[in-house]
Amino acid sequence: MKKLPQILTVAGLSLITLSLILFIYIFAPVAKEEINYALRKPNSSEIKSIDKEFGIVIPKINASAKIIPQVDPYNSNIYQVALSKGVAQAKGSAFPDRIGNMFLFSHSSANLLDATRYNSIFFLLSKLEKNDKIEIYYKKIKYEYSVKEIKIIDPKEIFYLNALTEIKTLTLMTCWPPGTTLKRLLIIAE
Repeated sequence: MKKLPQILTVAGLSLITLSLILFIYIFAPVAKEEINYALRKPNSSEIKSIDKEFGIVIPKINASAKIIPQVDPYNSNIYQVALSKGVAQAKGSAFPDRIGNMFLFSHSSANLLDATRYNSIFFLLSKLEKNDKIEIYYKKIKYEYSVKEIKIIDPKEIFYLNALTEIKTLTLMTCWPPGTTLKRLLIIAE
């Protein structure tokens, strides 16, 4: 009986320690990106495309990733594999050399623990503002887009996936806030 308080104290401290370790593991990618963004000087270095065959560069947030083409956005088994390799292009959306809307998505996880297993390319997407530049490389040709609209929408608003347009547009989507599935952040560029 006299050892029970000691056992409970050790168990409590162990649970607190484990919680802190788990908290750091879960939030480290987001914190790292936010700190790097805050410390980085604007235009301090020109970021290069990781993949000139099909890649994305977002200079303002220092992001560069491979684009995985024609990924089924309705099949989580398929898109989670694609998201572990880069940014996914929604199946059926336009390519940059064609008129229409190219729909790209990244960091589409159920929680921050899953988000740490996948890329964090779009963690800082919320930092983009109107007229910020986005570069898409496709078959070694650079296509430049300018942000026109920023929206936070309900996850059920899927009509953006198949948005019809008569000009070349680009829609970037990620979960909002990062690591949740509460809302979606859309960046629409032309």
